[in-house]
Amino acid sequence: MHNRIEHMVPCRDGVRLATDVYLPQGDGPFPVILERTPYGKREVSRSERTAADPSPAKREEIAQHFVSHGYAVVYQDCRGRYGSEGEFVKYLADGEDGFDCCAWIVEQPWCNGRIGTMGLSYAAHTQASLGCLNPPGLAAQILDSGGFSDAWQGGIRRGGAFELKQATWAFNQGRLAPETLADPVRANAFAAEDLHAWFARWPWKPGHSPVRHAPDYEDYLFEQWTEGAFGPFWQKLGIFAMGWHDRYADVPMVHMSSWYDPYPRTAVENFTGLRDAGRGTPSLILGPWTHGNRSQTAFGEVEFGPDATVDSWAGDWRAFRLRFFDRWLKGVANGVEAEPRVRVFVMGGGSGRRNGAGLLEHGGHWREASDWPLPGTVFTDFHLQPDGGLRPEPPAADAVPISWTADPAHPVPTIGGAITSMEPLISGGPYDQREREGMFAHRAPFLPLASRPDVVVFQTAPLDADVTVIGPVVADLWVASDVPDTDITAKLVDLHPPSGDYPQGFAMNVTEGILRLRYRDDRENPRPLQPGMPVRVTVELFPTANLFKAGHRIRLDIASSEFPHYDLNPQTGEPEGAWRRMRVAENTIFVDAARTSRLVLPVVPATTE
Repeated sequence: MHNRIEHMVPCRDGVRLATDVYLPQGDGPFPVILERTPYGKREVSRSERTAADPSPAKREEIAQHFVSHGYAVVYQDCRGRYGSEGEFVKYLADGEDGFDCCAWIVEQPWCNGRIGTMGLSYAAHTQASLGCLNPPGLAAQILDSGGFSDAWQGGIRRGGAFELKQATWAFNQGRLAPETLADPVRANAFAAEDLHAWFARWPWKPGHSPVRHAPDYEDYLFEQWTEGAFGPFWQKLGIFAMGWHDRYADVPMVHMSSWYDPYPRTAVENFTGLRDAGRGTPSLILGPWTHGNRSQTAFGEVEFGPDATVDSWAGDWRAFRLRFFDRWLKGVANGVEAEPRVRVFVMGGGSGRRNGAGLLEHGGHWREASDWPLPGTVFTDFHLQPDGGLRPEPPAADAVPISWTADPAHPVPTIGGAITSMEPLISGGPYDQREREGMFAHRAPFLPLASRPDVVVFQTAPLDADVTVIGPVVADLWVASDVPDTDITAKLVDLHPPSGDYPQGFAMNVTEGILRLRYRDDRENPRPLQPGMPVRVTVELFPTANLFKAGHRIRLDIASSEFPHYDLNPQTGEPEGAWRRMRVAENTIFVDAARTSRLVLPVVPATTE
């Protein structure tokens, strides 16, 4: 574009970052919109599309859109990526680099002193990183699906388990690193690797993994993997915004994520944490989408209907951002500040039929609220019963516990969920919870997950009336094991009843969570289990919103693995990311009156919609 100006912007340590500036016609100065990305400042942005125009746009096209409305637009490559100098260290350099970028921008004659930031995923992480340091000029933020509130609980680890998307991301992006593109030998080495084969061989070892051809990428991958306990590493700037909420930039901001994204907990925790700290005026948007796909309506095997997009109420994503920035960067009196602070898409309520595309019509609707959790929420106990029931009343005093064998060599396979960046292995979203041909780690005879002996299922009777669940979900459980360490997974399922289209019903995953039991009491000081000793644990599932229709069942699946979403727990108690042996475990869940295990759901009153 003829009005693009290229800069190499210096950071405090002398490293220079490749930066493109797009300016409107006229003398200025102008308000500025900034995006910092590791994905190439001139590359196509897969998420820059709308319901009306589903073709992804280049970042310079988005720049021209905002330039035409009187904004200067700045795109910058993160350190060590594309045109920028320095070594790429994932997540941990973006606070200071972002601060230095803002400080440079406000010194430019074309800047009027007000900067708004935007971006998806990593470009949301970069926003939160600089926001923690309250840089000069920062006046508004739109964080889409990222901005780690606490990466130990979402994005890198969850409940202590390691999210293997970090391994696939490191591999896929290592292939695109500047050093790889400049070295045909390294490029060919990456091209010869087979991720499917590597994900069938564990454990990986430093120097002996598919990422070894990009040593700096492998180094940070194993650092994340082996730093198991929640110590100083996890409290660093860039991956722990909660530690900066009390001094975060005091500006209006949007925190947006979705139910099948890795970051709904991040969005909620940043919203509530900044609200409680009195920093800025945060708002919260949570849709039914997979990562960044806010203008689509169908994910996995499920259709949520025409209202599912952000476009359905915002015009489109470009219009939404323009309106927000007009209000907070230009002072346009357009009423943005009077809009609802919380918007959530409540899944469910659809016909339950199979549509012409072969997808389940689950449906849903948007709901507005003044706060999170929604006012009027009643946290309701559903007790796990020895007969596999899920009921309000506690079980009998003499109820017999339920045991299962957990073998890390044969883990429970992932079927959808809150997943991104795991191509070519798996993808996220809602699916019928049954194994099928063509999905990674699924095996014949391709039966429902509930039929596996290492999956323990609890479900309600068919519901007499609709039950609307919106908010955080936890499984409060009593468990025991005969090994030093094991995992407990919990998955909330909306079980559609049998129908002509789905004669076996449809078990739709709603949300899930995991806990590595060495962290059950104190994530900073892991402790081994005592063989056979009952312990009370809490598995925190991601927040969600779903209307369980009358006739449906609410189901909770308990297991000890979910692979390859999470890394394998060898159950030996060896160090995280550095184990060599596996051990089979006998795990037990207690369902008696003295040791009641329960699912706690945030039930809200139905609206009149």
